[in-house]
Amino acid sequence: MMMNRKDFLRFMGLGAIGSILPQTATAQLPAKPDDVRITGVECYRFKKANFVKVSTNTGINGWGESDGSNRDFTYLYIEKELKQYILGKNPFDSEAIWMEAYLKGLETGMSGLHPGSLAGIDNAIWDLKGKILGLPVHQLLGGNGKQKIRVYGSYGRDKGGYDYRSPKEMARIAADFVEQGYKAVKARLQIRQENVNPYPDDTFECVKAIRQAIGDDIRLFIDFNNGYTPAEATMMGRKLYEHFNIAALEEPVFQQDYAGLRQVVENLDIPIMAGEHEYSSWMVKELLEETGVEFVNIDLIKCGGITDCKKAAAIAHAFGKQVMVHNAKPTLATAASLQLLASIPNGAQFQEYAGKREQEGYGNLLRLFDNYFRFEDGYLEVPQEPGLGLIVNEKAMEAERK
Repeated sequence: MMMNRKDFLRFMGLGAIGSILPQTATAQLPAKPDDVRITGVECYRFKKANFVKVSTNTGINGWGESDGSNRDFTYLYIEKELKQYILGKNPFDSEAIWMEAYLKGLETGMSGLHPGSLAGIDNAIWDLKGKILGLPVHQLLGGNGKQKIRVYGSYGRDKGGYDYRSPKEMARIAADFVEQGYKAVKARLQIRQENVNPYPDDTFECVKAIRQAIGDDIRLFIDFNNGYTPAEATMMGRKLYEHFNIAALEEPVFQQDYAGLRQVVENLDIPIMAGEHEYSSWMVKELLEETGVEFVNIDLIKCGGITDCKKAAAIAHAFGKQVMVHNAKPTLATAASLQLLASIPNGAQFQEYAGKREQEGYGNLLRLFDNYFRFEDGYLEVPQEPGLGLIVNEKAMEAERK
């Protein structure tokens, strides 16, 4: 039997509502997508994350994650500034919503609070659209057919208060990732600009211990976290490559030193990664033009959300570069990252995922969701549920929000 467009849309909407009925029992099927209107935008603050809920007149809600670095200000900024550009809009006009909110808020700043707050709203709107249509976000974006994404274990030296893990401790954590099934790890040395060119410097000994612990077959990435001047970064990067066969080097110099970054790119034979501190597709374009880095570390909760990150990925593709997402958060940020990676042609072979991170205080967040990602043999499966793929337990969210 043939269906006309209106019947098809109603059919798709029914499928969506059936799939999310436990959390939206009062959802009302819209006659057509044009009838959907955003009626609320709320922030849910937690110690380790900042979530955004976008609600509609249908009773269907979308959830996203914003940059947690500014969580004490994000809720105020969304409530007092960005919310006015969102309420009353049709979520299927997400490009117009994003552009108006982004341009109207530029005076707040082109990095940090503004794009990081907008990212939470934008990701929630994409989650919402997927739920209404009964489709995972990667299919709305134009799926690339990937069912799973290969990931690497990511961890850092800094234990807080300038207390750093020893090389032995770093080696043990890397070995634990390998035991879990990871085929690649990344050690974040967290030297940082305020400690540039540290002395004494045990970076070499640290990477040596890690390589000995994981063996020669595991891919090893190293992140200097902006910790060296260009010449020092070049010398240390070359030593690590020659002795320990590191696969790539991330953020070797200060994040704003594009000339210095290009110097490192041109003087090392290994791929250089950067991009977690680029907060828009325009910044990613400039990064690629000025530095020539091989991998772009787009962050879905910092770089304006899915709408702008999709554009940033397209720009990287035009430059012949690959996207290796920056992702330190285990829930909705990971969900958004997986959906983007399942829709672009230039995702790198490995993507960042540090696991559930329960011992680091993220365990409480996991209780806010009724499902989780499937990890096996070094891969994360791409969620196929409508929206971003994580089912929010809204009662738990309400009970535990600040």
